[in-house]
Amino acid sequence: MISRIFIKRPRFAAVISIVITLLGIISIFKIPVAQYPDITPPVIMVSAYYPGADAQTVAETVAAPIEEEVNGVDNMLYMSSTCGNDGTYVLTVTFAVGTNPDIDQVNLQNRLQLAIPRLPKEVVDIGLSVRKRSSSIMAAISFYSVSGKRDMLFLSNYVSRYVRDNLIRLRGISDVIIFGEKEYSMRVWIDPNKLSS
Repeated sequence: MISRIFIKRPRFAAVISIVITLLGIISIFKIPVAQYPDITPPVIMVSAYYPGADAQTVAETVAAPIEEEVNGVDNMLYMSSTCGNDGTYVLTVTFAVGTNPDIDQVNLQNRLQLAIPRLPKEVVDIGLSVRKRSSSIMAAISFYSVSGKRDMLFLSNYVSRYVRDNLIRLRGISDVIIFGEKEYSMRVWIDPNKLSS
């Protein structure tokens, strides 16, 4: 019976559908979020640097002791790590949803302290970095030269020297990644005759 009304009046049916759709779109922005629930698990990143070591050496001397101690820390879901041929080591530890990231970071740092005596002296001298991190990118900021006088190398260097550190100091920001970062380099030719004199 009701369907017969809409079949005989297709324009009326289309108007009703459009009104329902518009009300749905408007209500999406009006529905409150109940106390901002935690829907992403806390992630803590540990990074270390072993100068002059390849990935295999980093895996055996840095990654193995750290991962043995960190494995089983309270509320941990899983961990993943990468070792680079430039001597870098990054361990990402993911914790259960709803846990306190500050407590998780303290528990992780306590476990790392147990691994420090087993690490190479060079790694201990440089230090381990432990930071809370979101599993997704929270904001993207783009820098460009309005006049076109500054090239990408200059802008990258400027952001690296002046902007990155100021952003990291702000509350709630744990890390700043510069995509497409470029660094100045110098090419030096040594004159052995002048060097020997």
